[in-house]
Amino acid sequence: MAADTADPRTPRISLITVCWNAERTIADTLRSIDQQTYRDFEHIIIDGGSSDSTLAIIASAPAENRRVLSGRDGGIYEAMNKGIGLASGEIIGFLNADDTFESSGSLETVAAALGDEAYDGCYGDLIYVSNQHPDRTVRYWKSCAFEPGFFRRGWCPPHPTFYVRRRVYDRFGTFDLRYRLAADVELMMRFLEVARIRTVYIPRVLVRMRLGGATNKNIQNISRQNKEVLRALANHGLGVSILTFWASKLVNRLGQFVKRDR
Repeated sequence: MAADTADPRTPRISLITVCWNAERTIADTLRSIDQQTYRDFEHIIIDGGSSDSTLAIIASAPAENRRVLSGRDGGIYEAMNKGIGLASGEIIGFLNADDTFESSGSLETVAAALGDEAYDGCYGDLIYVSNQHPDRTVRYWKSCAFEPGFFRRGWCPPHPTFYVRRRVYDRFGTFDLRYRLAADVELMMRFLEVARIRTVYIPRVLVRMRLGGATNKNIQNISRQNKEVLRALANHGLGVSILTFWASKLVNRLGQFVKRDR
């Protein structure tokens, strides 16, 4: 269902950014965060020990609500778990160092959706943009309201738009580090398909993501990620036809390259 933004209360949000040697993109990410109209949030940066100018760029954009932790870690999902451990907000979400918010009202939209205590989490739409030309849209990830069985068909929400209450992590756990490329998919599968948390779909673009992340940078990683997703389905007892999974996923992904109104 669509979000009802009428008369929300104002929950505190913990926004986590994971980065490593992100000097080319981190300034755009910080700018989009600092321009948010919703101000009741903290920004936690988990840096993996960058050796370029990433930390200097972060230092040049100080903010009262920003904290930075830098040091070597075991990868993106371990860093995300560190961020969750430091978070003090009622709601937790992520914006990585090659992502930006679509508008200055993105966090306000999230806060409005989760102002309703009936919901444990929310998510929206995402657009992929060219790595070299971030103003050019390449792919539109149009999501929809969750229904049981969706993950068996290769569906999942865009993780950078996925916000859940702290109590969900406390009860159902954080990122499972056994999954090197699909821990975000497994986590959302665990929350939505297995635990059946109550989520609300926001039918609007919340985030712009550059192409070229760890998962989609080459066909080998895409294949490995999907094998991990199939393993997660099996581990959670969610029987799936491999043919149905791949066919549904292919149709869904091809549709994302068709231009859509936003």
